[in-house]
Amino acid sequence: MAGSLEEQRGRGGIIFGGPGLNEEEEEEEESSLVLLSVLVQHGQVGLCFYDSGDSSLHYMVDTPDNYDLHLLARVIQEINPHVIITSAKMEHCMTRFLQQLASSPQYKPEVVTYPYVDFGLEVGKQRLLSAHLPLLPASVTERDRMSYLSSCITFDSPLMLRAVGALLKCLDRRRVGVELEDSSVGVPILQFHAYTLKGGVYIDSDTYSVLQIFKSDLHPSVYKLHSGEKEGLSLYGILNRCRCKFGTKLLKQWFLRPTQDLAVLCRRQEVIRFFTSPQNSDVLSTLQSLLRNIRNIPSLLRRMSLANTRVTDWQSLYKTVYSVVCVRDSVRHLPQSIGLFHDISRGFSDDLSYITTLIGRVVDFEATVQENRFTVKPNVDPAIDEKKRRMAGLSDFLTDVARRELEHLDPRVPSCCVIYIPLIGFLLSLPRLPSMVEKEDFEMEGLDFMFLSEDRVHYRSQRTRELDELLGDMHCDIRDMETAVMTQLQNAVLERSPSLYRVLDLIAELDCLMAMSSASQEYSYTSPKLASHTKITITQGRHPLLELCSPVFVANSFQSFDTEGRVKIITGPNSSGKSIYLKQVGLIVFMALIGSDVPAKEAEIGLVDGIFTRMQSRESVSVGLSTFMIDLNQMAQALNSSTGNSLLLIDEFGKGTNSVDGLSLLAASICHWLRKAPVDVPHILLSTNFHSLLQLGLLPANRMLSFQTLETAVDGDELVFLYQLKEGICQSSYAANIASLAGLPASLVHRAVEVSEHYRTGKPIKRTQRASSDEQEQRCTAMVEKFLSLDLDNKDLDLQRFMKDELLPSAGEPQNSS
Repeated sequence: MAGSLEEQRGRGGIIFGGPGLNEEEEEEEESSLVLLSVLVQHGQVGLCFYDSGDSSLHYMVDTPDNYDLHLLARVIQEINPHVIITSAKMEHCMTRFLQQLASSPQYKPEVVTYPYVDFGLEVGKQRLLSAHLPLLPASVTERDRMSYLSSCITFDSPLMLRAVGALLKCLDRRRVGVELEDSSVGVPILQFHAYTLKGGVYIDSDTYSVLQIFKSDLHPSVYKLHSGEKEGLSLYGILNRCRCKFGTKLLKQWFLRPTQDLAVLCRRQEVIRFFTSPQNSDVLSTLQSLLRNIRNIPSLLRRMSLANTRVTDWQSLYKTVYSVVCVRDSVRHLPQSIGLFHDISRGFSDDLSYITTLIGRVVDFEATVQENRFTVKPNVDPAIDEKKRRMAGLSDFLTDVARRELEHLDPRVPSCCVIYIPLIGFLLSLPRLPSMVEKEDFEMEGLDFMFLSEDRVHYRSQRTRELDELLGDMHCDIRDMETAVMTQLQNAVLERSPSLYRVLDLIAELDCLMAMSSASQEYSYTSPKLASHTKITITQGRHPLLELCSPVFVANSFQSFDTEGRVKIITGPNSSGKSIYLKQVGLIVFMALIGSDVPAKEAEIGLVDGIFTRMQSRESVSVGLSTFMIDLNQMAQALNSSTGNSLLLIDEFGKGTNSVDGLSLLAASICHWLRKAPVDVPHILLSTNFHSLLQLGLLPANRMLSFQTLETAVDGDELVFLYQLKEGICQSSYAANIASLAGLPASLVHRAVEVSEHYRTGKPIKRTQRASSDEQEQRCTAMVEKFLSLDLDNKDLDLQRFMKDELLPSAGEPQNSS
């Protein structure tokens, strides 16, 4: 606002200013810290964790776990905590578990131990009662607070409650998320969530790696060096087409927690089937465009609870809630027989419309961006409107003041203006005269010198003092009044935040399912039939990743029934596609267990409770650990943990040790499974190059056992891979053909075949004669002398014939080896 005076001698006015903001300012990515508190006693585990990203506390009821703490390992694998809090007085199994965790080269969380007294039950309850819960009014009674907490978290799990007490102590000590706030501000808890692994499918980290469900690559952009990694070619990478951050986060949770809950999977499938229909492509595009406007509401609500709301937060909140309302209105026109659509149509309460209307009526977004502060629209608060009217009228008024002031100033002063600076007041601003050099030169009669800034001298005059008394600090008053309005608006939003959280859960689910629908359309996936039985049939299945990298991919089927064909042994030469086929089956089953469509012509998949693998990958090989030791660890897990509902993928077990020992262990493991009752035999897909397993008759005749091979053809000396699965046994390893394809010299391959044949038939193997180094040196010396004796100036000399007839035969040495 400014009052100007355009006259012969100058001009006067008032000056305000402030930096503007880009309306499309990119949303900041805030780092999230996860702290896990765990207590293990007498075979029970109680745990809870806090996620600073959305200020949520997650708790798991006391649950039995085995001595190796497999359940705790699954929780840590899923939530990936930065800090683990436990008691200094711990059982041996917990000590052993933490030692193993510390020896891991990939993941080493910070481990914090507190005295056992900090894990007391009453201590935990008291800390929970005194926790900072911004959603509750400050005046709430302790009894009402207890009733509220009882509705949010169970009090029937003592180990979990004791873990909660230690977690809250750690949060307060570290002041997680409120490091820069006043010491009276506590760490906020905005949500309570029950956490469970019930009904989940067991998949260990090695399986995720070898199946390439996730794959981290170094990020190529220098601007992303702080994160260091990006998702490479992986199943998660090709299915993640989510449009909002919450969808991406939820999809990763689905990948980390595949489910056996048939109702959940059917709920997801019906949404995917709807959006994969071409007639619904327009609806899909419209909803996905709306989801792009969904912002990080949990972080925003957290800042609101700490009174740290930023200018862009109001824009983000309004845009998010408005887009959510549009999503609801669009979904209401879709079939309400689909569960998710019904939940969105009915579950989005009137609180959303209320929040949208309230923000739209109160916040002046244009002025907020221009002034970089919260600004209220007209007709919201009469007192604010009155002060703003008075402020708006200052321009003309101050122009008159500047004109009158100029009449009484030194004639050398060409112009002047009256400016207003918040917290300082009204000042008379004059241009700096050439004579103003020393400090005393700035003194002017009737004026008090204040400061010099950018060749303008600022004074306080009698009239500016009167303006200060008359108008006061109106600008600051307006800001204070608008801040009070903002606080009321924040409280209104926070009171309705549970509705926002419920909305985000449904929006994230919708985003995930539309993302998988988009991938299904692009890659021609089909919806599998899911059932509670254990049968698995896949017709013309494809590897979802390899088919993107190879111009031609041969589809193969898989059948594993209730009472036959559950154990399949696949033989075939190296590079014939055995490993790819195993991974293909594992990936298709995994995709079905997250509700996705699958790369197959059709599929019927029973709900498995775990996927176990014995396959080598670079990520799974630890330094100093032998391949065979890894084999044994993975096989032991498969033998001890698998059930009749598990899927086992075993690739060339035993190749890291003596072939007899490896063959014996493999045969014993297969026989162990075959001796079980049919309903207890897992789905086993096993590839091996141990042909003796079949030739020596080490396996019993059993209808649960079947043999398959990948078809090849020999064209002369060339081996052609057809990659087609068929019933039967591969009679040869085709090692010589594979060696030739790999580029080994023909003479070496010929000698290897000769030795192999002699060994197989019992003939003596004789060492071939090779020229000694002395003989070789004499031959080379004679050839050099013969070459030097040539008359290169002789036009009749045929140098090429000499090279062909003399040099090459003399240099050639039989490439024999023993």
